[in-house]
Amino acid sequence: MRNIHQSCSAIPLHIQQHVAKYGDAEARIRAAATMRHTARIAEDRSPALIRPANAAAPLPAKRRIVYDAHHKQTLPGKLVMADGNAVSSDVEAMEAFDGSGVTYDFFNKVFGRKSIDDKGLPLISTIHYGRNFDNAMWNGRQMVYGDGDGKLFNRFTIATDVMAHELTHGVTQKTAGLAYSGQPGALNEHLSDAFGMMTKQWMLGLIASQSDWLIGKGLLGPLVRGKAIRSMKAPGSAYDDPVLGRDPQPAHMRNYVDAADDNGGVHINSGIPNHAFYLIAIRLGGNAWVVPGRIWYVVLTTMLFPHAGFQDFASATVVAAGAEYGVGSTIQMTVAQAWSDVGLAVPPPLLRKKQPARFHWRRRRLPRLAA
Repeated sequence: MRNIHQSCSAIPLHIQQHVAKYGDAEARIRAAATMRHTARIAEDRSPALIRPANAAAPLPAKRRIVYDAHHKQTLPGKLVMADGNAVSSDVEAMEAFDGSGVTYDFFNKVFGRKSIDDKGLPLISTIHYGRNFDNAMWNGRQMVYGDGDGKLFNRFTIATDVMAHELTHGVTQKTAGLAYSGQPGALNEHLSDAFGMMTKQWMLGLIASQSDWLIGKGLLGPLVRGKAIRSMKAPGSAYDDPVLGRDPQPAHMRNYVDAADDNGGVHINSGIPNHAFYLIAIRLGGNAWVVPGRIWYVVLTTMLFPHAGFQDFASATVVAAGAEYGVGSTIQMTVAQAWSDVGLAVPPPLLRKKQPARFHWRRRRLPRLAA
């Protein structure tokens, strides 16, 4: 299976391929260039940057660094913003800086996590990468943003949940290390969607029922018939456009897609766990990050293994819910029922106090959340 950082991009391959086939001449050129850029960035093995070379002040706990590639294909580019020097008139620079900051604050204040690696890793972003690069991606070390064409895609720093989604790939990389193919890859994408959505809701102060549950709202351009790139509430309904295609995400295991492309449909089948998370958050009410988010974070950081499948993940969340909130509790039953509703019934033994040995896990002390 391929490493996590080789294909983690905001616009899935199936959309890029559809644009390359059905778009106008300009769109086809941009789509082909985007796929080349994405592959090139994924193959880049440049060493990670730690701090701006000219920074003399002590490093802050939250370390954000933004570079400008000036439409070249060299990373990281020219330094334009950093903590302690946060001044720029470039909207993409400011959005990348603020988006990485909101993501850091969410993981830090809600889960006590110190950056992606829990050790204060700098959050590095490069804007204006290349020409005709209609995407944003985490390459294993940093964020890379294209500009968008203003027709099919707006600028790629416009959606905080997309930025948080991509940065969460880094968290998964540093914790569970989920392989990026098949069901483990779809779980990888699901976790990024779930934490990206929670970051947006946390930033806006929304309870679950107030959220639109749309990933990438605002990212699609004015020529596109669609609302976002994915919907956790109603997978398969985010867009239906002659150039981008029709949202292929299923919401139930009976519609699971065995795809040859997209590393086995990682951006497609993630709709199934996405919908389960949505159901849990809505049924429990309140802020999604308080209970469902806590369960998901515990599972991500202490219970998963690189080749975990959907059933492994569903079972682990039920076990974690019982450990955190009580075996047989309403919360645990709600989690189990949601998985059953998407076609992943959890075996009855996992709802008992004595768990199978493979689900014994190290409890992680999380910060107490405000009501």
